[in-house]
Amino acid sequence: MTRDTAVQELLAGALDGSGVVLEEVSITPAGRRRVVRVVVDRALDTTGDVTDTVDSLSLDEIAETTRTVSEVLDDSDVLGEQPYTLEVTSPGVSRPLTAPRHFQRNVGRLVTLAVRDGAPVTGRITRAGADDLTLAIPAVKKTPGRDETFPYAVLDRAEVQVEFSRKDDTTPAPAGPTDDSDADASGHKES
Repeated sequence: MTRDTAVQELLAGALDGSGVVLEEVSITPAGRRRVVRVVVDRALDTTGDVTDTVDSLSLDEIAETTRTVSEVLDDSDVLGEQPYTLEVTSPGVSRPLTAPRHFQRNVGRLVTLAVRDGAPVTGRITRAGADDLTLAIPAVKKTPGRDETFPYAVLDRAEVQVEFSRKDDTTPAPAGPTDDSDADASGHKES
């Protein structure tokens, strides 16, 4: 068993049941130290279809996971005596979606799929299951909007698209006073 595999198994066992799953571990040399980079994400409660958005990990959850990982690594000899720097993070938006759980965690997000033997398709994930996902593909020119299901087996690549504002976001802007001179910190004017 390699050191990287041993670290991965140790950390996966330590996080089991915590609501957080281990996605990846990498150990790279950095001078006299090593950098142990641990990527974690929220554990999913279901193995079936996911149709609701899944909350990202909070900073408090990342901090708690960092404490757990640090304690487990410090208490074991899996890394030997050489000092290391620990980095615990969650997957970024630019990380490709490669497993069903990645699609399930991104329900509601806009993605671009590179479909084998087809043109790239961009749409919003409305459902992600164990074997396939459904995209809501918006209308383009004379092509009406539609829902289309794609088996994971036909996807060469999938990426989340960064959205600064959604076209269908109907959340109104917060109302506030037009003249701030008489407003208190809550935005209410005194009579």
